Amino acid sequence: MEIAVCVGSSCHIRGSYAVIEKLREAVARYGLEDEVALRAAFCLGRCTGGVSIQVDGEIISGVSVDNFDEVFARAVLQRMGKHA
Repeated sequence: MEIAVCVGSSCHIRGSYAVIEKLREAVARYGLEDEVALRAAFCLGRCTGGVSIQVDGEIISGVSVDNFDEVFARAVLQRMGKHA
C-alpha cells in the first residue's frame, strides 16, 4: 500500500507534518512497515479541504491530528483486513 501526504503550502499550514508523524507512529504501532510505503506529495489538488492524503490512489481530504485515528482505521486498516 502506498500513502502520500501532501506537504504543499496549504496542507503544510494546516498541519501536514503532524499528520505525517501520526502516520509514522500508526504504521509502527500496527507493524506495517513492510506493507506500507510512505511518501510526501507537493500537491494533491484539494487545497481548500485541509490536509490531504492519497491511499493507493484515493485522495482523502480534511485529515487532521484530531480525526487521524478514524481516517487511518477506515482508509488503511480496513483495506488491509486489519482491526484497530
